[in-house]
Amino acid sequence: MHAEQLAVPDAFVMTPRQHADDRGVFLEWYKAEAFQRVTGHRMPLAQANCSVSRRGTLRGIHFAAVPPGQAKYVTCTAGAVLDVVVDLRVGSPTFGRSDTVVLDDQDRRAVFLAEGLGHAFLALSEAATVVYLCSTPYNPAAEHGIHPLDLELAIPWPADLAPTLSAKDAAAPTLTEALAAGLLPSHEDCLVGYRH
Repeated sequence: MHAEQLAVPDAFVMTPRQHADDRGVFLEWYKAEAFQRVTGHRMPLAQANCSVSRRGTLRGIHFAAVPPGQAKYVTCTAGAVLDVVVDLRVGSPTFGRSDTVVLDDQDRRAVFLAEGLGHAFLALSEAATVVYLCSTPYNPAAEHGIHPLDLELAIPWPADLAPTLSAKDAAAPTLTEALAAGLLPSHEDCLVGYRH
């Protein structure tokens, strides 16, 4: 497994070694020991999610209150998505910065994002299946969102796709509004959590 740090600290793109033969392909898309060695983060498994989306579906930007937050390890098992990580940690040197990675069923890369980072993805193929491991279970009371089309974030969504948002994501606050409302995690709280 090869890991590359994204522009947002505590987020990585993981490229697995694929073993192909005339029967198909085998790969280890997550291996705890190797993951911790290359990222310096632990990824306890509390929940696994699967999302199937039509082309143009935009999900996110989602994040969980810290503590405890929710780390995610995300891959696309069918089709392709533009995966986005946003630094929402108040006080972080890269606060408000984002990075994008295409996840698909060819390269079979995965993205890890630590607690306090926001996550979104846009389905690029006619259908896309995204699966992700979560470090904590879903807690509706601790879940928050940022509007994914917030101009302040300047996320480079493809211009040829008109995104389809859920009602919840369409009503999400901008980064500035979420900051003013005290919804965003602090960088310091996240760093404390990473050490435990």
